[in-house]
Amino acid sequence: MNFTDFSNNIAGVGDFTAKAGWQLGGSVAFGKKFYFEPGIFYTAKSTQFQSSNNLVIPDSKTNINGIRIPVAAGLNLIGNDKSLISLRGFGGLSGFFLTGVGEDLDKDDFEKFNFGVFAGVGFDFWRLFLDVSYEWSLSNVQSDISLIDVGKSRSIFLTAGLRIPLK
Repeated sequence: MNFTDFSNNIAGVGDFTAKAGWQLGGSVAFGKKFYFEPGIFYTAKSTQFQSSNNLVIPDSKTNINGIRIPVAAGLNLIGNDKSLISLRGFGGLSGFFLTGVGEDLDKDDFEKFNFGVFAGVGFDFWRLFLDVSYEWSLSNVQSDISLIDVGKSRSIFLTAGLRIPLK
């Protein structure tokens, strides 16, 4: 699950609010105490625009879909990969390749690639895990900002899953 909004609200016109989205994919962790974890996810992000003046721009929902590739480095803060319970901290870089947008939008108005950084914490119980991370986009969401600049995306990711040992 993820929640995404944009960094620039349109003064006097309206505000962006994060809505629930989703992602599906996987990652592989290499290492023990310190680890490296590349991944690949199909991600659907959603943001609601609420107009303060319905005559200028109507309320709308922005859906953005794409392939997200995070590359994390992390540290087991409590426990390790063999512990029943462990707590991890991690951070890294991510790329987002746009594959589609909602039906009311034009894909050509959006950047085809966005670059970001993220940080988070993870909790492991046996083979189950729950990660919470926050991602800051370093590039604008849209390609043409001459009319309206929505800025950069900001996302919270909640990821739960099952760890499968590769040994």
